[in-house]
Amino acid sequence: MLTAILSGDTPRSRILTVLLLAVLVCLAAAPFLFPGVRALETAATICIFIVLVASYDLLLGYTGIVSFAHTMFFGLGAYGVALASTHLGRSWGALLVGTASGAVAAAVLALLIGLFSLRVRAIFFAMITLAVASAVAVLVSQLFEITGGEDGLTYQIPRALTPAFRFGELFGVNLNGRIINYYLVFAASLVLFLLLLRIVNSPFGRVLQAIRENDFRAEAIGYRVVWYRTAATCLSAAVAALAGSLYAIWLRYVGPDTTLSFEIMLDILLMVVIGGMGTMYGAVLGAVIFVLAQNYLQSLMGVAAGAAEGLPVLPLLLDPNRWLMWLGILFILSVYFFPTGIVGRLRSGR
Repeated sequence: MLTAILSGDTPRSRILTVLLLAVLVCLAAAPFLFPGVRALETAATICIFIVLVASYDLLLGYTGIVSFAHTMFFGLGAYGVALASTHLGRSWGALLVGTASGAVAAAVLALLIGLFSLRVRAIFFAMITLAVASAVAVLVSQLFEITGGEDGLTYQIPRALTPAFRFGELFGVNLNGRIINYYLVFAASLVLFLLLLRIVNSPFGRVLQAIRENDFRAEAIGYRVVWYRTAATCLSAAVAALAGSLYAIWLRYVGPDTTLSFEIMLDILLMVVIGGMGTMYGAVLGAVIFVLAQNYLQSLMGVAAGAAEGLPVLPLLLDPNRWLMWLGILFILSVYFFPTGIVGRLRSGR
């Protein structure tokens, strides 16, 4: 049964299995295991970024396509929900319309980019996607009347998904709409992740991997490489847009910095590399490690600096303001010791 749910792609490593189960349990019970606004915010961000990183790995790890436009698709999904909620009002219908519109718009745009660009060499396709993503980010910032410009959009979602909606208490935790919102994000993220896992382990996914290994040979034996690459780009874009919609529903705010920033694109790349390219499970570990480091590394360094007070040099090195430096060092060490990513290393170690 479990093998069927995982589409036959089991972790194939005891340590990896334990880590994945620990992540699943922690995320499933996050509101009760880790009470507090910040912890719940972190857990929801991890869920969303697991889907976003996995959708990008479908392109980079499984198809061999380097794209810098993934945050553009993420932003389309987020702005779809924001615009629908702004113009259609506070309703479930607005969320559905915005989510569907964002996913369709992302797939159509990915289709246009793919048809016109995927015939060129890989580096030129990467540059084209970077140019398109930059143009869209500038356009969103300038269309103040529609998108809110740099200020972004703040909107209302159904009351059942907000902290104002309270319906009891369980295990000492006040149950409110924020927890319903979290479990909506968690359930949707789990379904989307399993869907991506099914795609990469289907005959379609096998062809994508063949194209990644040798596109000329795949073309020679009869596969239409451009068609498969375009289809992978559209699927990846649609799932990224759905992740953006979940992010918009969770935050109740959308702006260029939260969805379209190039820094988010770099974060996605780092998560893919840390977790392991070409492994959906790598998206899980990469997103968990990176998001936790972003949210808690600075606080941990503050505690460590306080403990090392009185020692030479060490408190200066552990200054919380230097957390980005240590994040970079951790990334360099992970690439050095895990060149195939954490999942690749664990599987090869088996």
